[in-house]
Amino acid sequence: MLQCLILELEMVFSWLNLLAKLGFSDITGIDYSPPAIQLSGSVIEQEGFSDIKLKVEDFLNLSPELSGFHVCIDKGTFDAISLNPDNAVEKRKQYVNSLSRVLKVKGFFLITSCNWTKEELLNEFSEGLELVEELPTPKFSFGGRPGSSVAALVFQKMRDFSLDKSG
Repeated sequence: MLQCLILELEMVFSWLNLLAKLGFSDITGIDYSPPAIQLSGSVIEQEGFSDIKLKVEDFLNLSPELSGFHVCIDKGTFDAISLNPDNAVEKRKQYVNSLSRVLKVKGFFLITSCNWTKEELLNEFSEGLELVEELPTPKFSFGGRPGSSVAALVFQKMRDFSLDKSG
């Protein structure tokens, strides 16, 4: 088994099973929705994976025991938080602060977004993180200009950081 503490955010249709099949252990999936956790739990049970832990957690208001992860995977949580009509800018800052708390220094953050471009994500996650890789995504052409409807980036945490300048 590959010992790697992995956290997946809001994981109904998840990488957790694939990672477990590849031999990773110490995998944790969180979602703020109890029904999503129940659905994921039944899929994991059917697959027979016992090393996957599921928790009902709100990534913006995490319990203290969630920390020290080598890898954090997001494939839509940041997008959903960004679309929140109630103070989206502050919620994005909370997200970045939570990310800093859960991810170990030298840990990796994988994000897939259909609402943010590579450049916008680089700006949002510039504090304490360094871009390692832009993952290939489907491309299209519109009006003779190439584009992508998805951005998928891998960052590495270089140091502890927080957007909360008061703390």
